[in-house]
Amino acid sequence: SPTASLEPVAMVSGDVAGRENVLVRVHDQCLTSEVFGSLRCDCREQLVESLALVRREGGVVLYLQQEGRGIGLANKIAAYRLQDGGLDTVDANRHLGFDDDSREYNCVGDILADLGVRSVRLVTNNPRKLEKLRELGVRVPGRRPLQVVANPYNRRYMQTKVERMSHLIDDEFLVPTSAAGAP
Repeated sequence: SPTASLEPVAMVSGDVAGRENVLVRVHDQCLTSEVFGSLRCDCREQLVESLALVRREGGVVLYLQQEGRGIGLANKIAAYRLQDGGLDTVDANRHLGFDDDSREYNCVGDILADLGVRSVRLVTNNPRKLEKLRELGVRVPGRRPLQVVANPYNRRYMQTKVERMSHLIDDEFLVPTSAAGAP
């Protein structure tokens, strides 16, 4: 797999060994927002909030290098150009020959086992992520939503995640607030 050589990072707060229902965020790298400050998605805000949550309550943030839902940075930039031309994020990926979501989570179970985590309360809005982790044998008895408020630059993206990828985001978070900066 193209992501097999990319090293994941586990950020742990508190003693998670032997515990059940540990808060776990499986977060995928988003260089465009987390480093370059793009406002086109909600990734940076989700990372910041999940790190704060885990720091407050204990748990794990697993940071996986799977830029652009697994398509890589160059393809993500190409998808942005297609989105600027009117396609949504799903259709842009398809136009480039990719699945709606190409991410893999094979390493997650091994990392959690190494940490001694017995079961997780997954911090996510993405039902596919829940399903994939359960298919890999990770015990996920619960979910904790991670909802951030849309801004004018990412509202369409977030709405697409709800409508086309079944993400669980409440309507009140899709009303954009003002945002400074450029997408």
